[in-house]
Amino acid sequence: MNAPWKTGMPANRDSFSAYICDDAALDVLRPVVIELGWQAEKCNKGGLRNAEQSLSVSTSPNILMIDLSESGDPLNDIDGLAEVCEPGTVVIAIGQVNDVRLYRDLLASGIHDYLLKPLSAGQVRDALNQAQAVFTAPKSHEGEAVRRHVSTAIIGTRGGVGASTLATSLSWLFSTEHHSPTAMLDLDVHFGTGALTLDLEPGRGLTDAIDNPSRIDGLFIERAMIRANDNLSLLSAEAPINSPLMTDGAAFVQLEEEFRQAFEMTVVDLPRNMLISYPHVLTDVNVVLLATEMTLASARDTIRILSWLKTNASHAFPIIVASKVQSGTAEISKADFEASIERKIDFTIPYDAKAACNAAKLGQTFVEANRSSKASGVIKQIAERIMGASEEDLVDDQPEKKSLLGAFDLKSLLAKKDKNQPAGEPVQ
Repeated sequence: MNAPWKTGMPANRDSFSAYICDDAALDVLRPVVIELGWQAEKCNKGGLRNAEQSLSVSTSPNILMIDLSESGDPLNDIDGLAEVCEPGTVVIAIGQVNDVRLYRDLLASGIHDYLLKPLSAGQVRDALNQAQAVFTAPKSHEGEAVRRHVSTAIIGTRGGVGASTLATSLSWLFSTEHHSPTAMLDLDVHFGTGALTLDLEPGRGLTDAIDNPSRIDGLFIERAMIRANDNLSLLSAEAPINSPLMTDGAAFVQLEEEFRQAFEMTVVDLPRNMLISYPHVLTDVNVVLLATEMTLASARDTIRILSWLKTNASHAFPIIVASKVQSGTAEISKADFEASIERKIDFTIPYDAKAACNAAKLGQTFVEANRSSKASGVIKQIAERIMGASEEDLVDDQPEKKSLLGAFDLKSLLAKKDKNQPAGEPVQ
């Protein structure tokens, strides 16, 4: 589909119109519209069919909000809407189907944004402000698609919890199953395993970038990154152990900026110690995935990192992933772990040593080598969650707590462990 609202400039026309199916959504929309200086009367009752009839005999507005709730085939119906929209119209769709694939297909068809019901005033306000910004932003070349970008940092709360396995697997999924141009940045400069997992030589790209940040530009990225497949490029290093990391971190920020211009997805395999020396690495990261395990040490460090994120990267959406989980052998039960960190674990990946060995022997990522395993199924769910993410729609839905440390009591957990656990057996 070649949506006409993606080309041309708005002429003398109304600033805004909306066609909404239900009163509840209209009640949320009208106060925001008035706040932005538009007329509440521009919020019309009726969905896509009403919009097509009205726009076929009148001039399209600069910004059009359209309700797809009553549409049986949204993508096909959007084609019909495109026929009556004039060039320059920015279209925001709303609906009640929570499906990542539909969301991506709508954006690919030329829709500016898709909002999920029930609407909130903040959600609507942000979407309309971003739509207005289209008319003030520098104009791209005609026909050039608006590039969306989601940056994800993977951090292991302890060594060996599977953070690098997740980083490579998610990168592979984004680039192959979701067909998104993806950059993977392995910031374990001395001991990173990103290239090793993908059966590649790491090259000198990352060390050159650290040594000469001023050289980093689009051409540098194109030449320095190692191609893993048609949609996945890697930047990593195996720096000599006797060469300490001498940088202020400017290179990392510059690399991430270039990735935003060249790719749709960025995955950063971020060693936890980097948070101490280079906190600004997370400045523009959308998602922080914390890989953890069901142990006292990991519970403690999950709390500490969540607290750090709340202070230093509150814009980033945290996802907690319990990795290598074996039924009946956890040092801490899931309930006690969640009580200690004062939030739910988002995903639980079962331990599968045989699958991990298979991936290593094949020189492939975990999910590529073990497509039908239960662990791979969970990692695919994580990828789906992240694929629908962006700076404007990632909102942490966890309840606000007085203190991340409030419910964590190592002494009580240890006492429970000593009281209930027979000698030599792990606590359940």
